[in-house]
Amino acid sequence: MSFDIWITYVATVLLLMSTPGPSQLLMLSNSATNGLRRGVFTAAGDLTANLLQMLAAGLGLAAIIAASGTALAVIKWLGVAYLVFLGVKAIIKAKPQAAQTAQLASRKTLWMQGFITSAANPKAVVFFAALFPLFIDGALPFWPQFAILSATYLIMDGLFLTAYGASASWLATRFKGSARLWLDRAGGGFMILAAFLLGLKSLRDAQ
Repeated sequence: MSFDIWITYVATVLLLMSTPGPSQLLMLSNSATNGLRRGVFTAAGDLTANLLQMLAAGLGLAAIIAASGTALAVIKWLGVAYLVFLGVKAIIKAKPQAAQTAQLASRKTLWMQGFITSAANPKAVVFFAALFPLFIDGALPFWPQFAILSATYLIMDGLFLTAYGASASWLATRFKGSARLWLDRAGGGFMILAAFLLGLKSLRDAQ
């Protein structure tokens, strides 16, 4: 994988992670209630589920790409459309929400909360299956590229979760009411922007 493709991927993931989802909000709540040292077990559960979802997506993608070289281009545009869909949906459904609260819990419980919150999302495998092909070169071996993309995502997600946990008490008091409303709308806008940039990249690659 070339460095320019990898750095574009990093920038895209940064855009997608710019607004908190259920796992990030859970991390905020658990870290604020139990402290960062215990809160990191929530992050560990989330990342474990993400890894399993990535593997499921990768196994399907490998079979599709092996069967048809043109399938990769089709999947790339489906990925662009999916990101636009997520962005528009986030903007339309944006509304003030109360911050979550959490009781003191064991490390095992915190891990399970993080794992279940991420694993319960039935669209996660579709998300990774839509995102990864945007940066995979069909002429190169699939699994090394897949490993780089997966490891990069997990490291970045872990850093984001840790940052949320470290500043949980400050952030949790601000992700309420109208602040959360505008945060959700901004996140939807970032997803649409990411889809637009990736669409331009796909057009350039096709020329």
